[in-house]
Amino acid sequence: MKKLLIVISIITVICSCSDNFLDEKPEDFLSSTNAYTNYQDFNASVNNLYFLVRRQFYNRDDQRPFDFLYGTDLVYDGEPGSIIRHGNMVQAYNPASVIPTVHWNLLYKTIAEANAIIGRAPNSQMSEQEIKDIVSQARFFRGFAYNVLVTLYGGVPKVLDEVTSPKVDFVRASKEEILRTIVVEDLTFAAENLPSINQVRDGRVSNVVAYHYLAEAYLALGQPTAAIEATSRVIDDPNTALMQSRFGTRSNETPGDVYWDLFRRGNQNRTGGNTEALWVIQFELDIQGGGIVSGGMADSYLAERHFAPLLRFAPFNSWPVGDYTGGRGIGWGIPTDYFENTVWGENASNPDFVNDIRNANHNFVRVYNKDNSSALAIIAERIGRDTVWSTEIAPKRREFYAYPTKVTTPYNHPAGLIRTPATVPYGLTGGAGATYTDQYMVRLAETYLLRAEAYLANGQPQLAADDVNAVRMRAKASAVTAAELNIDYILDERMRELGLEEKRRLTLMRLGLLYNRVMKYNPFYVSQGMSEHFNLWPIPADEIEGNRGAQLEQNPGYPR
Repeated sequence: MKKLLIVISIITVICSCSDNFLDEKPEDFLSSTNAYTNYQDFNASVNNLYFLVRRQFYNRDDQRPFDFLYGTDLVYDGEPGSIIRHGNMVQAYNPASVIPTVHWNLLYKTIAEANAIIGRAPNSQMSEQEIKDIVSQARFFRGFAYNVLVTLYGGVPKVLDEVTSPKVDFVRASKEEILRTIVVEDLTFAAENLPSINQVRDGRVSNVVAYHYLAEAYLALGQPTAAIEATSRVIDDPNTALMQSRFGTRSNETPGDVYWDLFRRGNQNRTGGNTEALWVIQFELDIQGGGIVSGGMADSYLAERHFAPLLRFAPFNSWPVGDYTGGRGIGWGIPTDYFENTVWGENASNPDFVNDIRNANHNFVRVYNKDNSSALAIIAERIGRDTVWSTEIAPKRREFYAYPTKVTTPYNHPAGLIRTPATVPYGLTGGAGATYTDQYMVRLAETYLLRAEAYLANGQPQLAADDVNAVRMRAKASAVTAAELNIDYILDERMRELGLEEKRRLTLMRLGLLYNRVMKYNPFYVSQGMSEHFNLWPIPADEIEGNRGAQLEQNPGYPR
């Protein structure tokens, strides 16, 4: 009888079990099935999209933000021998290299998270307005990420839905298809549904940001009229305007001007009175997750470290100070002779070399003062900077060169980095080297120059010249005529206005002019193996090898 009861009990348990008996039903812990429920859940995921942009273009974690500046016509490697600063271009752009691999992975991670948000939002507990708010941001980031992808790699796999199981049969869609069916559609949706720029908090994307990137996509598709319409939405918006007068936290100081004010701490955001800022990447000092700390570099943007000169040698006799000598720069990214001199008019005999405020010594330092009281002035030594590289002259080249002060914060480093604040010049600790400001992802001056490009492509050179001159007049530079204007002039003006600020590689790759500009203006990278097929990066080797179910074609010129 006892054995019979045991058998009956076992049979009862087995028969009462359904197929999903072991399925988890999370009720009091976070899982993939309950992570996307209400507005707070989705907003947390959207916030991560902002973080992924900051990580790719600004954070020191992967040491990859400067891939958009090295290997272009702007700077060259002050300490060659490593692929980190693209010094050996063949190795730097090998399909197995970290450079194309990191950016591919970050961009597709952005797309994957955006797809999850877009796909799950309609079935959530959010209101219609909340869904609009969340999805418009997610579609902006998906369109933005695909726009960067096709600029860097050409045609790429098209993924518009959340991938929930292993997939190894990706194929490349054409660049044109990606631009037309994803980038334009996503950014149009974002532009029509994101709030106005005067309705969003600092750092958040708005309708005008979407219109700016939509214009880039139209230009890449050869549709300049549509690009003109999109950029005009930004320029004509009553809430945007170029800054024309001094403003912000240090507007009473001399030397200085409105261009200098644009890059001082606390001046990048609309809450600081800046109507030119369109999208500003936020760095909060000494706040968890804020990116910068007063005692070190943390996850900050290391523009000062890369692009300011290495002045630890005589006559300074110590590590750099926090004045106009460049903070704690180490001279990795040295301006080409074209960026440092030619683009400004070569020398003081050209009126623009003197009158253009962007080339004033407080904006582009050429004369170094040992300290604030000494009469000693040291003129940056010219050492044939653009001759073929020689290790014999490397220390001098890293020591002195002209540099733009937008990469540092003269006399305004965080107190935690100052060794002896009672003396001038004060020394900076080993933790210095970041640029302790919020960073422009896009500002209105760039939109003017983008519309000028569209007008030029549309056969309207006078209107193109008018837009370029809107930027030049603010800088007190002479006006350009319609006859003088061509795409190289616009790229030169972008260099003057946006040098070390814009993502130069993306601009040159979008136009298919990276190879041409480097060959003309950056002899260092010519000597390091610059090739025409570098106008596109390779598809990462890991992606090709792991895609076992289909052939993922490699870009021409690269090994499989």
